[in-house]
Amino acid sequence: MPRAGTGAATLEDRMNRRAQVLQNGRLSGVLEQTPDGTYRFTYEPVYLANPVAKAVSLTLPMRQEPFESPQLFPFFSGLLAEGNLKEMQCRLYKIDPNDDFTRLLKTTRDDVIGAVTLEELSE
Repeated sequence: MPRAGTGAATLEDRMNRRAQVLQNGRLSGVLEQTPDGTYRFTYEPVYLANPVAKAVSLTLPMRQEPFESPQLFPFFSGLLAEGNLKEMQCRLYKIDPNDDFTRLLKTTRDDVIGAVTLEELSE
């Protein structure tokens, strides 16, 4: 989490930035931001072994290997509020408007459209 008044997360803050990704309340994988700022999404092995499990997104098909990207995956960015709601959330949670990962961690636990929610993981 960013320190109060500092804006975007520092390198130190990003070291443990992780979230469990749930689909219909069932753990499907882990989304993390590595210390160098890379984003990684990895499906949970138990989820992959379930014959009726579905991919969280068409752009993130089920596989054992992690997905990596220098930017937040578009699917997860799509869960974020825009406009006035984004501004309100940033003021309420004291989040830098450019820090999408922190916004994702703080605002996508309960009130999201669709089956996918995220819950912050602490070390």
